[in-house]
Amino acid sequence: MKFDRKHYSDDTLHNLYHALVKPRLIEEKMLILLRQNRVSKWFSGIGQEAIAVGATAALESDEYVLPLHRNLGVFTVRNCPLPKLFAQWQGKKEGYTKGRDRSFHFGTHDEHIVGMISHLGPQLAVACGIALADKLAENPKVTLVFSGDGGASEGDFHEALNVAAVWDLPVIFLVENNGYGLSTPNSEQFRCRSFIDKGIGYGMDAFQVDGNNILEVYDTVQQLARNLRKRPRPVLLEALTFRMRGHEEASGTKYVPQELFEEWGKKDPVLNYENYILEQNILTTDEIEKVRQNIRQEIEQALSMVFDLPEVNIDTEEEMADMYYTRVTSGNPSNENPPAGERAIRFVDAISESLRQSMEQFPELILMGQDIADYGGVFKITDGFVSKFGKDRVRNTPLCESAILGASLGLSIKGYKAMVEMQFADFVTSGFNQIVNNLAKSHYRWGQNADVVVRMPTGANTAAGPFHSQSNEAWFFHTPGLKVVYPSNPYDAKGLLNAALADPNPYLYFEHKYLYRSISGPVPEEYYTVPIGKAALVSEGEDLTIVTYGLCVHWAKEIIAELGVDVSVDIIDLRTLLPWDKEAVAKSVQKTGRILVVHEDTLSGGIGAEIAAWIGENCFMYLDAPVMREGSLDTAVPFSPALEKNFLPRKRMEEKIKKLLAY
Repeated sequence: MKFDRKHYSDDTLHNLYHALVKPRLIEEKMLILLRQNRVSKWFSGIGQEAIAVGATAALESDEYVLPLHRNLGVFTVRNCPLPKLFAQWQGKKEGYTKGRDRSFHFGTHDEHIVGMISHLGPQLAVACGIALADKLAENPKVTLVFSGDGGASEGDFHEALNVAAVWDLPVIFLVENNGYGLSTPNSEQFRCRSFIDKGIGYGMDAFQVDGNNILEVYDTVQQLARNLRKRPRPVLLEALTFRMRGHEEASGTKYVPQELFEEWGKKDPVLNYENYILEQNILTTDEIEKVRQNIRQEIEQALSMVFDLPEVNIDTEEEMADMYYTRVTSGNPSNENPPAGERAIRFVDAISESLRQSMEQFPELILMGQDIADYGGVFKITDGFVSKFGKDRVRNTPLCESAILGASLGLSIKGYKAMVEMQFADFVTSGFNQIVNNLAKSHYRWGQNADVVVRMPTGANTAAGPFHSQSNEAWFFHTPGLKVVYPSNPYDAKGLLNAALADPNPYLYFEHKYLYRSISGPVPEEYYTVPIGKAALVSEGEDLTIVTYGLCVHWAKEIIAELGVDVSVDIIDLRTLLPWDKEAVAKSVQKTGRILVVHEDTLSGGIGAEIAAWIGENCFMYLDAPVMREGSLDTAVPFSPALEKNFLPRKRMEEKIKKLLAY
């Protein structure tokens, strides 16, 4: 291994040695603790330390790094307190995630690190969002994000690199190429010769370094970072290396040919660099031993502190509360539920007006979505926004739902708000992981809120077929950490969207496409909000309660009107699905004793099942009839208008109402 110190001083080389040997000594201790069953699991980076250490040391201390399993050097270079790190690995309350997540699955703003989740790839898009925030703020910073060679097979890798290239984001995408994705060799992962071959396809520069040579890694990243700060754009950096232990300790290494261990053992990054600084008379043998002794002592002191810590004290109230961020966004006006006034506008215009006023209210709000800029979106909701707010804040995106949703979390990390428009709610499947595993869990895991609203044009009754008509709100209703709203009228459409955009938590905002231009209603001109979690009583009665939301609210009103003046019905429009208004439902159940829960979504496993079960468990003594449900057929949404009409629940809803009234 050839080292070239270039212009770097003895102090720099000395510091790099200390930084390089520290994670090695910590790992050796962790492997002992693993055998003693004092650590539950360990992903060893032995043999790869030079990449994490060299790359992180080359950056400015306030530039974000997004590491993976085997990048302990990122955390030690950023001087994460060892007691806190060890408490994290022990699952103690004093760790970074209060015992809620493992190993390096956390972030820390103090050290400008954003950790991974187990799904390899999503952090690449988060890096794009962080870099976008810096670029918007004209802050000359670089973001560095790690990927393994196996993880680079994920679609998130392509999406993130493509977005970064299109938007000229200053991101260093560092691929640690160690030859294996767990046990699968690269020959079964990809056909290109090396990762730098991919750079040309994204229109970005690509470089390759010896990942075991700390000076080469350090110098290359430092030079790239300096250049990117001056001329923002992404680069792809491939670091060739090898892991000397298994993917994680339990998996072993039997699948790796022994000759590879022998070959790469000679390239050990710590021992080779140690020999170099001895040859250069930068440190003596005694000084090296003193460095190691001091680090070992630091490790033992930190461990003794952590081993004395108590196990996590169970506090269910705190567990529930920490799913959401509770601090109110600064500048959030308190104009809540004003009179509607006489001005009537369409449902679609209420949404557009909310977005415009929220953009004025929150200068940090960024809109992202396919075709939302000059074209104004497929439903023209953002038509004219570019001329008012500019393309920095109203951003067309490539066809990459996952990357944009991940970028929205990155924007949140830097204090921005984001609205992401799904062209159709059906397309959210391409970004599902980012929503349910990144946005929803981030605050619970490490206290980072996701200030993101995902707009979801949803629903059928438009003869648009199976992939433009689905009702998929139940997917997210089941996910703690999200909030889900679904307005049925223009007043609520504006007020709920304003409230969602003001609230620094992740929202799924469902807007029924059929209602866009088919209904109008009185809406105040000024900015206002509708309370999240509060249902609306659309009509009052004594005979029956209908609990519903969205288009079904209008069907319920039509059916009751057709039944005549002899029928008296409470129609509850939930408006917010997560959290839903249990108090309003219980109050109505006590009054009428007969309940029908209806939604446009398919019947089985829908939101209505949860509400019906809750009523049965908590309001059984007030019931005069079985709790009934109705929904669409358990099929895909058909295209033919006649088939779609049969699919939707309106006719069956009417039959259930008559059945309950006659019970």
